Amino acid sequence: MKKSFLIYLLLLAPLAFSQNEIVSIPTKVDTPQYLKNPLYHQALGLYEISRIKQADIVMLGNSNIYGADWSELLGRTNVVNRGITSDVIEGYISRLNYVVTLNPKIVFISGGLNDVYNWFPLSVIMSNYTFLVEQLKKRGIIVVVQSTFHVLSSWHAADTRNPEIDKLNILLKDYCKKEGVEFIDLVPLMSRKGAFREEYANSWGHINPRGYKVWADQVDKVLRKLGF
Repeated sequence: MKKSFLIYLLLLAPLAFSQNEIVSIPTKVDTPQYLKNPLYHQALGLYEISRIKQADIVMLGNSNIYGADWSELLGRTNVVNRGITSDVIEGYISRLNYVVTLNPKIVFISGGLNDVYNWFPLSVIMSNYTFLVEQLKKRGIIVVVQSTFHVLSSWHAADTRNPEIDKLNILLKDYCKKEGVEFIDLVPLMSRKGAFREEYANSWGHINPRGYKVWADQVDKVLRKLGF
């Protein structure tokens, strides 16, 4: 009887061990899109060692923001660039501390294009966008939302992505109107027939100096309107 019981325990032990192994397997969690971007980590490292402690104006965005020296474009010294190439709105939220610690008076947001090109649903993009805006507003910061840029008609998947950008811009414009948020609509100036105007694009499909001049003029108008 004792021998049979020992045999039973020996047979049961491997089963119990294998069950414990199965239970201990961690659930796989997808890495957020923005953390897959090496330029994101590079930028955060530079923010950490930045000697600028305060800026009245922050330009927050993706490569379109990153691609220009906004102090020179606007002729102002109290402007900080917080653009990261390929960043998405969720990434903006994650690094928001590097914006608010500058104690800005006003933040200009430009984004959504990379979200659309990552095939994020519009509902997700808007949820992230509105959360971002509200986080800034609750800290007493003036927020200016800018329309999401189209891509060139020759750009990859432009035939499906540009219509999504149109929809996103309608949602952003309606949200800003409802919430009393300043909105800069660059579409009539920098797009034509639902695509980015070629005369404002450089050879790699981003904004050229002519395009930045048009954009900066609109930003300057809003700054003057708001008393900056």
